[in-house]
Amino acid sequence: MSSKSDLRAIARKKRCSLKHSGFAEALAAHAAALEIAPGAIVGGYHAMTGEADPALLLARLVADGCHIALPRVVGKHQPLEFHRIPEGEVLRPSAFGVHEPLAHWPVVTPTLLLVPLLAFDRHGYRLGYGGGYYDRTLAFLKNARAIGIAYAGQEVDGLPREAHDMRLDAVLTEKGLHQIKGTSR
Repeated sequence: MSSKSDLRAIARKKRCSLKHSGFAEALAAHAAALEIAPGAIVGGYHAMTGEADPALLLARLVADGCHIALPRVVGKHQPLEFHRIPEGEVLRPSAFGVHEPLAHWPVVTPTLLLVPLLAFDRHGYRLGYGGGYYDRTLAFLKNARAIGIAYAGQEVDGLPREAHDMRLDAVLTEKGLHQIKGTSR
């Protein structure tokens, strides 16, 4: 099997070829499948170039009564911190170019995390960007459900795993929600 670094390069290239105009609408159409109670706090993300964009899904969840929080990198070896965005405020690019909340915005604990990825397998493992931020966050937020957001074509037969790699509970694609059997954190 290839190294994670090699797999990341392959997965990035493949993901670029999967982008299509109806993805965001198709993803949002599956919002009810997430079975999120009104008032729940959902940890979303602001899509970077090429990522499966959950913006319309997040808007739908807000319309259904959910509260959205977005991640901020606190430190290199720490879990992500999630912040609500005060009305009228906008995200700012971090040192890495990722749009993030400001540190003084309200910190909250999500009960569901929408997780970006480069690839995923049927066992619920994901290939991320290599920083370990989501793995640390999922380990820290043991009771939060983790839903990968992806194009259906990002699924692969298997991924290399390390002891710190955390499994997803499900993956939401434009084709629907794919529950992962046997997940428990």
